[in-house]
Amino acid sequence: MKANHSSAERFLLLGFTDWPSLQPVLFAVVLLCYLLTLTGNAALVLLAIRDPRLHTPMYYFLCHLALVDVGFTTSVVPPLLASLCGPVLQLPRGGCMAQLCASLALGSAECVLLAVMALDRAAAVCRPLRYAALASPRLCCALASASWLGGLANSAAQTALLAARPLCAARRLDHFICELPALLQLACRGGRSATERQMFAARVVILLVPSAVILVSYTAVGRAVWGMRSRAGRRKAASTCGSHLTAVCLFYGSATYTYLQPTHSYNQGRGKYVSLFYTVVTPALNPLIYTLRNKEVKGAALRFLRSLGRGQ
Repeated sequence: MKANHSSAERFLLLGFTDWPSLQPVLFAVVLLCYLLTLTGNAALVLLAIRDPRLHTPMYYFLCHLALVDVGFTTSVVPPLLASLCGPVLQLPRGGCMAQLCASLALGSAECVLLAVMALDRAAAVCRPLRYAALASPRLCCALASASWLGGLANSAAQTALLAARPLCAARRLDHFICELPALLQLACRGGRSATERQMFAARVVILLVPSAVILVSYTAVGRAVWGMRSRAGRRKAASTCGSHLTAVCLFYGSATYTYLQPTHSYNQGRGKYVSLFYTVVTPALNPLIYTLRNKEVKGAALRFLRSLGRGQ
């Protein structure tokens, strides 16, 4: 009886077993993206800490984004790699809930943090003379803390509501992680609608409110850039804001598809590929997006390498 009960409490994550020939390729791609995420974000944080020229609000928030990305992808990749080179992944209920809680907390924190970064860019472009006073260290610390706390609050609320619902369907997910929409499809029908409405409202808040902040911020940025007479000023504003907008589109596009569609219409087969993009690929791309056209980061990297050369 105990063995049967223990087995019933486990979740079977089928992952990509429906494409066995694709698994070795996916393993290599996921591992490469994970290594790029770790090295790229670690290098970005190291440069921002060591170089005094990067001690600005923009790079302060970038460091927080890098830490969120590393934690976010780490909550997903190790079990994914295990499932790609072994048997079907089985997670106990507690492990599944822990993974859900961690990924939701970090993903939600990234939503809020991207909105905070949009506000920072709007203040820098629209109020350049008052920017230093507006973006004080105390305010930056408060906004970064609010991002983390907002992510934790959303995750705690969503996980608690889901954990309170009994699951009637077989604990079998056509997915590689314990994704919230996939888990909701296992919930019993009785009383499910009320819980789903509450959880959907929480997801709307964590996704659409930051989206509205980003939209308003970049509307203000667009107006300010349009009124600039200097081409150099326009180029500088476009380079700093363009990187952030690219990261926003990559993350919000896939996250909105996953979390803002009705549970009954969520397709796990398609959803796992979308989830793979925003949990594995996007965190690996973010360091490249923010550094490829960034002269300040490139300069900091060159100074760091020269200091290492002199040290030897």
